[in-house]
Amino acid sequence: MAEAAITASTDADNGWLRNRTFDTIFVPGIVLLALISGLVVIIRPDWFKWVLFADLWLLGYHHVIATYTRLAFDANSLRQYRFIVFVLPVIVFGATFILAWSVGIWVIATVYLYWQWFHYTRQSWGISRVYQAKSGGLVNDSKISSMLCFYLLPVWGILHRSWQAPSEFLFVELRVVAVPEMLVNIVGVCAILSLVYWAVQRFIAWQAGRLPVAHTCYMLSHFTIFSAGYLLIEDITQGWLIINIWHNAQYILFVWIFNGNRYKKGIDANATFLSTISQPKNFLRYMLCCVSISSMVYLGIIVLTNNQLFVGVPLAILIYQTINFHHYIVDSLIWKVRKKPMQETLDLDRA
Repeated sequence: MAEAAITASTDADNGWLRNRTFDTIFVPGIVLLALISGLVVIIRPDWFKWVLFADLWLLGYHHVIATYTRLAFDANSLRQYRFIVFVLPVIVFGATFILAWSVGIWVIATVYLYWQWFHYTRQSWGISRVYQAKSGGLVNDSKISSMLCFYLLPVWGILHRSWQAPSEFLFVELRVVAVPEMLVNIVGVCAILSLVYWAVQRFIAWQAGRLPVAHTCYMLSHFTIFSAGYLLIEDITQGWLIINIWHNAQYILFVWIFNGNRYKKGIDANATFLSTISQPKNFLRYMLCCVSISSMVYLGIIVLTNNQLFVGVPLAILIYQTINFHHYIVDSLIWKVRKKPMQETLDLDRA
């Protein structure tokens, strides 16, 4: 999700994104799911493929399809986003193929490593800003101090991975940007100091009875996941799995909330299908629908790419990474919280 220059809304919901029950699942629940999954593959590395399989089929593929509930599940959205839906994937596929064919397949893994890190960080930043807007004015940090506290840890993490210089990522050759250890240490010290400063400020707010509970919990989840995914776990792929599960589950639930708010007045005759499955009582139907569609799409991709090569470049890698890169671009375009329609749907005030 893109960053948002937004101010606080009323405190009617006590800072929750939806309510206490939902947010308990959305914040600590997803974190526990990701951490337990990571712990499983650390203890039993031979189970990695099964945990990855579950992540992809229940969360990863689903979270990509969830994007299309914004783009193509109703006629008006499809008209508005027809370039994104029909033309942009062709452009992204062509660029991905040319890059892989001219440089080597390793470059796709390298681009993916850094782009997914940026994408995951930006989504988390956008959600943190929504929580800030929901805090009723309790989060009053300056934007600069907020950004430093939020971004320094992820930057430390990706610099640390680059300094490690792993030769393989997700079973594909990887080449990283060369990073000196001194730079990693300097950024690490700055990140730790920013976390100490943040913790002190939240302690002071707690003593004054002005602690933004929901926003604080979300920030703790952000710090926890990026620390585990990029710093505490030695293996880059195992660390990626933790943050990928967190990101995917987070995205799915956030999109469901957005669609629920979009159609909170009831069934929309111009989007009967989407507005029906987006009603709160139809949560399971909504999830089953998205999982079913994603399963059909990705089973089709598996059949298409089975034992095939595309001019020396594996077709499966091209298609999967085209989907990922297209998803990153689309998210940067459609989830700008600073835009008035988004703020109205999420019940936020504009700065």
